[in-house]
Amino acid sequence: MTDSDSALEIRRATHDDYEAVADFTGEIWPDRGGDYIPRIYHDWLEDEPGQGKKTFLAEIDGQAAGIVQAVMLSPDEAWFQGMRVAADYRRRGVSQRLNEATFEWAREQGATVGRVMIFSWNAASLGAARASDLEPITEFRFAHPAPDPDAEGPSRVSNDPAAAWRYWTHSDARGHLAGLGLAPEESWAVRELTREDFERLADETAVFAVDGEHGLAGAAYRSRTYDQAVEDDSNGATAAKTETETWAEYGVGAWDDVDAARSLFAAIARDAADCGADKTRVLIPETPRAVSDASYAGAEIAEEPDFVLGVDLTAD
Repeated sequence: MTDSDSALEIRRATHDDYEAVADFTGEIWPDRGGDYIPRIYHDWLEDEPGQGKKTFLAEIDGQAAGIVQAVMLSPDEAWFQGMRVAADYRRRGVSQRLNEATFEWAREQGATVGRVMIFSWNAASLGAARASDLEPITEFRFAHPAPDPDAEGPSRVSNDPAAAWRYWTHSDARGHLAGLGLAPEESWAVRELTREDFERLADETAVFAVDGEHGLAGAAYRSRTYDQAVEDDSNGATAAKTETETWAEYGVGAWDDVDAARSLFAAIARDAADCGADKTRVLIPETPRAVSDASYAGAEIAEEPDFVLGVDLTAD
């Protein structure tokens, strides 16, 4: 797509674009540890068409001006991520044109809905998303119970996927989160959960169902484990070295009350320890009840929530 008025072109990003992309993304969020895209670009990028995702690059007069990626998470759910616009080209419609390109591509793949996750502190991205017809869906926060092989809670927790699914379908968390949980197929993405997900994850990772005093009282699942490089500069910059820490990520945590939360987090802590994880991340609804329950139950909580916005791709 080309706009003769602004000389703006949207095309597929390639591995050869790395230097240009790293140049403008390397200056983003220096106060928050910098952008992740330069570190993962070659692994993040699709190698060729037809892989269920497409990365779009915006150029103005031949200069890289922005980037975004679209991914199909299910036959009709698209996910948009990594929207970045170079500082010199902001407020020139670049993000809107990139969004339009992802919407069009997603429709061609059969998507009826597209979603995006935005940090709550990222006011510029929130405004740009709303300008491109993305509407608020939900908000969540991460809880971080510490891995502990000896963690205990007051209630029994089973690994029955049918029980976990049944609790999820009737939970307040499902209503608040619009049925969304972390996607096992794609990092930092959410999609609608299905009964088949719980059944498959019971075999491939882990699911949890809390048996409360009056019936089912909580549910969770492990979406993935992964290793993340961290830089240890405790001995000074000259002695800095890169180490690796293992994260266990849980795609949703839902419960009835504090006792159920304690039991669920204890089961997650044991599972994370069994995985050899150093840290955990559990997606929970951003509600006063859920966030305060998590803290009361002894789990650390993230300082800020994240927002999910979406667009109806069946609309003209």
